[in-house]
This record gives sequence, structure tokens and C-alpha cells, in this order.
Amino acid sequence: MLKRLLITGATGNLGRVARARLGHLAEVLRLSDLGDLGTAAANEELMPCDLADGATVKALVEGCDGIVHFGGMSVENNFPTILRANIEGVYNLYEAARLSGRPRILFASSNHAIGFHRQDEHLDAGARPRPDTLYGVSKCFGEAIASMYHDKFGIETAIVRIGSSFPEPTNRRMLATWLSYDDLVSLIECVFRAPRLGCPIIYGASANDRLWWDNSQARYLGWVPKDNAEDFRGKVEAAEPPPAADDPVAVYQGGVFCAEPIHE
Repeated sequence: MLKRLLITGATGNLGRVARARLGHLAEVLRLSDLGDLGTAAANEELMPCDLADGATVKALVEGCDGIVHFGGMSVENNFPTILRANIEGVYNLYEAARLSGRPRILFASSNHAIGFHRQDEHLDAGARPRPDTLYGVSKCFGEAIASMYHDKFGIETAIVRIGSSFPEPTNRRMLATWLSYDDLVSLIECVFRAPRLGCPIIYGASANDRLWWDNSQARYLGWVPKDNAEDFRGKVEAAEPPPAADDPVAVYQGGVFCAEPIHE
């Protein structure tokens, strides 16, 4: 059991899941976000924090032996917003980790770091980044920071390229990218249970029949996803007509993100 597990982005979609379901991993959950964190449970500490504020992030990370980093901007935005939340923020987090005991980290990267790969490609951890947005670019930066801090300082990070983590898949693309909450939680458990982590790239997706990604290089962690988006295929296809063959949703792994304009 960890002494203190920090969850950033604790008021977001996945942060709320982590808060509700990871209490058994640590004696104390330290929860952080800019939003309203509510009332602390018996084993919780609430520490609101702007990730772009290096001094505040240093205090946030101090005393933690594990970090689940869901914080930052989770969708496309203008560059100043992405820079502050996802680039300055992740640098501040890793600098704080270096200075405060080098906790193990799960970094929530994204499939949008590789979004311009085509859907007919099967990718493993060695696939080169092909970001589809400034948001995706920021996740490539985070992956690079994690790699450098591992090689230079020994900070272990699971770089998780999360697909689409929702209660169930809601569109045709998610039949390939869906990550159930149960499989997300079991992945986090494996990351913090493993005797040796290193700095693997892991594709965050359930055991979907239409999966585009290969996690064989992270098999040593013992993570075996159980759920399958195929169980929802009939419902999804009935609700959404098939896209045109040349639609980015049908061509690229990043789907509609590949058609996003640059936000001003």
C-alpha cells in the first residue's frame, strides 16, 4: 500500500472514477484540481492547485509516493491554455517529483498523440508520435518529459495513451478505442503493484475486437483488460450511421480531432 497517492484532475471524468475507486491503494488520497473538490472523506486530503504554479505544485507533490496525473486540459484549446495547463503543468509536476522522493507516476497521455496514424495501421509502443491537435502535441511533450526524467533521474512512469474512457462506447470509433472504467482501474492497480515499472508506453483500451493497438511490450505488468466494446456494437451502429469513407472519423485514429482547426 502506498502512503500517499496524489490524483490530479480529481474533479474531471476520470479523476472522479479514480477518487471513488482507488482508496484501497493508499493510506491517504491527496486530491487536486482547480474545481470544487467537495468535502474530504476520512482518508482524503484536498489541495486545490494550478499546475502552472511551480511553487504550489512542489507543495502538492511533497510527501507523495504515487501520482495519477489526470490534470490539465483534456480537449483541444488555444495554445496559451494548452501551454499553461499541459506543458508548463507537466514540467512542474516532474520537477516537483524529482525534488520530493521521485514517486511513481501514471501519466495520462492520449491516443491523440498518435491520432494521424490511419485506422488500418496496427500500432505498438514503438509507433512514432503523429499528434492530431495542439492537445495531442502537449501529450507528446508529456511523454518526452516522462522519458527524460526516467533516464536522467530514475522516476518511473506509466505513459498511458488513453483511448476513450466512458461508461460505454457511444460512437463507431469507440468500438476500437473504448476503455471501460473497470479496465482503467485494474490498469492503475497494476502500475502501482508492479515490482518494476520503468517507463512503458501503454495503450489504454479494453479488449476490443476492433482494437488498433498492441500492448505486448507492457505484458510484464500483468494487466489483462476484460471488457469489449463489441458488446455495444449493435446499439452504437443503430444510433450512428456509417461515415463517408474519406471522413477523418473513418480514416484516422484520432477521428474528428484530426479535422480540428487551430483555436485562436
